Parts: sequence; structure tokens; C-alpha cells
Amino acid sequence: MKVDYSIGEVAPYINWIYFFHAWGANGMPPTERQQLQAEAEQRLSRFADHYRTHGLFQLFDARGEDDDIVIQRDGQETVIPCLRQQQQGSDFLCLADFVGQHDKVGLFATTVDAGMETDFGGDPYEKMMMQLLADRLAEAAAERLHEQVRKAYWGYAPDEQLTIAEMLSERWQGIRPAVGYPSLPDTSLNFLLDQVLNLSQIGIRLTVSGAMKPHASVSGLMIAHPVAHYFSVGTISDDQVADYARRRGVPVSLMRKFLGGNIQWKQF
Repeated sequence: MKVDYSIGEVAPYINWIYFFHAWGANGMPPTERQQLQAEAEQRLSRFADHYRTHGLFQLFDARGEDDDIVIQRDGQETVIPCLRQQQQGSDFLCLADFVGQHDKVGLFATTVDAGMETDFGGDPYEKMMMQLLADRLAEAAAERLHEQVRKAYWGYAPDEQLTIAEMLSERWQGIRPAVGYPSLPDTSLNFLLDQVLNLSQIGIRLTVSGAMKPHASVSGLMIAHPVAHYFSVGTISDDQVADYARRRGVPVSLMRKFLGGNIQWKQF
């Protein structure tokens, strides 16, 4: 399923806390923060008819199998390998733990028109402003899409009555782990999502590392289990790197590059 949203439709879902953080405005006086947000909102209004945001979503029958999420696609099984916490003191969680034996899982991606990142190169201030707004709009589109998935497309929470503020506080049932984030840190999973969703439908292309272009793009999973919650995989050992590389079907040396920030390096 492919959807397109106007800026006006997704702008109410912007989480301004992250906009201020990215701007480095957390220490600003409240009046300056209000002025900065007013400037940003003026640009959203000005460019409301020039740019749009875009989303993809597909729902699959799925099951959790050890540390893998296995989805049924076109009569065949596609494995989405996940990583498990290994650090002492953790709950040793893995995303696959939140997927039952006869369950469903959603795959999604959202992005913005590429021009939001490329049309303002002559003005550094304007370029930074539009890049940060593009980032927030991609996340806002994911929030809007997830709301529609919960209530209608998947429909596991049809009677949900949350304000946008409650949604931004993640009061909804389930989780929406994004590729590259702490519970799903391997950006190369975007290659797998691309095979399933065809990200080019909404203008996303992948770099050799699995990063998305436009930069203002989000991809990941939607899991509905009522006890599912976010966590950080954290540091993993060589044995899990090797096992994960085997399940991903790539050389260990390459997987070490993708997971460098999570690998427990040996001390010599």
C-alpha cells in the first residue's frame, strides 16, 4: 500500500522536541524557542503546496522463530534476522520475542520529496531549517501512517482514541522499531526491506551502507503485541555477530562494519 500526505496533514504530528534538539536549541530561552518554531511553521505553510510526504506499508502473516521474524510473502518465507541483548543486567530481549507463532507483522517506510533537501543549497540557514523540517515530516508521516495502520489498515486497535500528544508519547499499543535505531541497529536491513517493499515507489534509494536517500526517511517494522516495548540491543559478542551474519547471508567481515557500534571489541 502506497500513501501520499500533504504537509498540512502530517504537520500536526511533528514532535518539536526533536526539532529543537537537532537545532541545538535546548538551552535557548523559551521566547527564542517560540520564535524558532514560528519561523519553522511559516516555512511549512509557505511550502505546503510544493512538497509532499510519502509512505509504504505492507502487512504479512508472521511468526517469531528463535531470534528471527519469519514473514510469509508470495507463498514463500522471508526471514528478518534480529539481535538479542547479551549484556548482564539486561532482559535479554529480541524483537522476535514479541511476535507469536500465528501472528502478523507490518513493514513500512516514509520519506519526503527530495527537493526539501536539495532546493536550498544557496542559503546555509535555509538549508539547515528545511533539512530539519524534512526529518521531522518523515517522522510525522510515520506517526500518521502508524495511526491509520492501527485503526484501519491492520485494525488491531480500531477504537483507539488518543490525542496527537499521547501518540507522540507512544501511548499506543505495540511498537514501531525503525532500522538503525537501538532495537534494530543494522542499517543493512534496509536492503531486505527494499526487496519486499520496493522503496523506489516513494523515491527512496539506498547507499552501499544501506542508508536511505533522501536522508529524511524512516523504515522499519510495526509490531502489535500488547506487551511489546522498545529496548536497546547494546553490545554484542563475536559469537552473535557470526550467527547474525549467517542468518543475514553476508560475510562476517561485512557485518562487523554494519554493526561496529554494537560489537564488543576484544582488549589486547
